[in-house]
Amino acid sequence: MTQPALRIDGVSHSFGTRTALDRVSLTVPSGSFTALLGLNGAGKTTLFSLVTRLYDSSSGTIQVFGFDVRREAPAALSRLGIVFQARTLDLDLSVRQSLLYHAALHGIGRSRASARAAHVLEKFALADRIDDKVRNLSGGQMRRLEIARALIHDPALLLLDEPTVGLDVEARQGLIMEVRRLVAEEGRGILWATHLLDEIEMSDRLVVLHKGRVLAQGSVQDVLAEAGDTDLQTAFLKLVNAPGTTSAGREAAE
Repeated sequence: MTQPALRIDGVSHSFGTRTALDRVSLTVPSGSFTALLGLNGAGKTTLFSLVTRLYDSSSGTIQVFGFDVRREAPAALSRLGIVFQARTLDLDLSVRQSLLYHAALHGIGRSRASARAAHVLEKFALADRIDDKVRNLSGGQMRRLEIARALIHDPALLLLDEPTVGLDVEARQGLIMEVRRLVAEEGRGILWATHLLDEIEMSDRLVVLHKGRVLAQGSVQDVLAEAGDTDLQTAFLKLVNAPGTTSAGREAAE
């Protein structure tokens, strides 16, 4: 049985009296593109913060390729790359400096880091901008740099939180295609958080998160069947507006 890239079981999190996540369970199979679909405020960013240990979960377990993020954090996080919705680039660094600094944080020596930087920049069409200051990049180029930076230590799982926010149509579509190639050509697992239905394909795995609860998960066809519909937009609206909706989403059998 193949180890899932990410397994989350029964995770809850609150901010004071407000429950942000309520017994969330989901699976990202290795080498899959999994879309985490939810409206703004659904809990997507909170979930990512728990996976990456920015927050500590008060219940449940989170495993990255079988490594528990609380008990085996170094092993878990070394296999994980993350791009948050809010930009985290230092605008005064060059593209090269940004990547080499991040590589150093992962304990990668300068020679290997330089080779990895050249590789990921070529992949994301930024090789010719390596000596440019980050502030001189376009919004789309900055986002591609963030993904390249997240890949500098060669993680097998990549988490992207609303990565296309603020991008124009062309940049958005180009970014999605580049990330999907990471799955098709390199077998990386992807968890892509979005509120945009047109970023989801029928071949994707899908998790619907609403008000901190998983309403459905599985293949897109599974989710459509659970909602009793054939159109994703209609199915999504039916799920999030259903009275007495529970968090009993479909679990994969990985």
